[in-house]
Amino acid sequence: MRRDWRTRFDELMVLAGLVSPIATIPQVVKVFATHTEHAGGQSLITWVVYTALAILWVIYGAMKGEAPIIVGNSLGIVTYGLVAAGIVLHAGLTF
Repeated sequence: MRRDWRTRFDELMVLAGLVSPIATIPQVVKVFATHTEHAGGQSLITWVVYTALAILWVIYGAMKGEAPIIVGNSLGIVTYGLVAAGIVLHAGLTF
């Protein structure tokens, strides 16, 4: 049986939902490995906003019953939150 384009697009979106949080892992490593040097150059506001938006997307995904939205953005909460925490830990409360 041939899958329709919507099923294939859903599968693509699952992959897309995983790319952003996984792509953030190098930032997490840099913030914690280079401490103040890299953390001071990052925008705390940006990473806090990314984390807050991911939280809203998880809530939305739960309301709609959409596992790809929940999973991808849950990973985003972890990775974006780790970058934000690393900035606070190594550079303090900075912009």
